[in-house]
Amino acid sequence: MAEDLVLDTAIRDWVLIPLSVVMVLIGILRYFVSKLMRSSNQVPDPKMIKEGQVVIRARNLRAAANFIPAKSFRSRRVYFSNEENGLLYVPKGQAQNAQAQMFSDPNMAMDMMKKNLSMIIPQTLTFAWVNFFFSGFVAAKIPFPLTQRFRSMLQNGIDLSTVDVSYVSSRSWYFLNLFGLRGLFSLILGEENATDDTQRMMQMSGFGFDPTRSLGAEKDSLDIVQHEWALPKFEQRAEAVLKKLVS
Repeated sequence: MAEDLVLDTAIRDWVLIPLSVVMVLIGILRYFVSKLMRSSNQVPDPKMIKEGQVVIRARNLRAAANFIPAKSFRSRRVYFSNEENGLLYVPKGQAQNAQAQMFSDPNMAMDMMKKNLSMIIPQTLTFAWVNFFFSGFVAAKIPFPLTQRFRSMLQNGIDLSTVDVSYVSSRSWYFLNLFGLRGLFSLILGEENATDDTQRMMQMSGFGFDPTRSLGAEKDSLDIVQHEWALPKFEQRAEAVLKKLVS
């Protein structure tokens, strides 16, 4: 049976709070460092911006498809996914290779290397600091029960199967802060400037963003949308809601 532990308040004052504050400060500092390392003469590619706006418009069409008549939806879908001159259609010969584009542009490769270094170096130093000073501490307890599947995620560095799963080790608290502070960074730095380590790690596995893949994927998603106009059913829904309120 899992044992209940009594956490010392000194752990809160000298482990939990300092670790959280340091993670927030490092995230803000890393954002400004990456902003300073960014190339000042880098001009956004108009073609990439245009393709990104097309993808956003197509997503909005899919999200609001049922709120326009079927004829209007079909005409808009043809406008986006027509294989002759549709905005989302990319001929096979014109598809760009993101890896070749990166090697053809030295500034793009340098910027990506700077972004990766600005993420790897602070994370390595912070993890070494946490592992050296705070290894083995039980830092906090989650106020709701969890299953045994969460033990490896919440109790990294603690090899005690008798401890309740809701207790969080200091090393696991570091990882939770590392991947869970995007909302706080959005409030501090703004939504567009928020630091997202998960997205950066996904970008590190490839060589940049390929907009042609997004166009093709959005075209396939738009082609399989089943339109069902929601306006004729509004009266029935309103009548059902009123019946529930009256009864």
